[in-house]
Amino acid sequence: QVQLVESGGGSVHTGGSLRLSCAASGDTGGNYCVAWFRQAPGNRREGIAVIHNRAGKTTYADSVKGRTTISQDNANDTLYLQMNNLKPEDTANYYCAATARDIFSCPTSPALFQSWGQGTLVTVSS
Repeated sequence: QVQLVESGGGSVHTGGSLRLSCAASGDTGGNYCVAWFRQAPGNRREGIAVIHNRAGKTTYADSVKGRTTISQDNANDTLYLQMNNLKPEDTANYYCAATARDIFSCPTSPALFQSWGQGTLVTVSS
């Protein structure tokens, strides 16, 4: 099992940038898909970026493609989400999640991820 702790959320104006971090601990030595999800009040949890920790293959949601980069520091078991040109519709709680995955194609459904962080709030004002 992997434990995850997010940080880096905050309040920015439209067009601003944030970098979220997700520190992993526990059983981090295997093959995992690690992802960022977000959930705004009244909305479903949305997968926005995912990466396989060994293959480095990434997938992005159309809503953030071109503005967001998921990356990892395997030496320090940390996942990052760099978000640029933020918009008010990006306001949400952001969660990192992990699922063990030996094949390099990662899922994007939150139902398929077993380990979750507590979330970090991102607020974008116009």
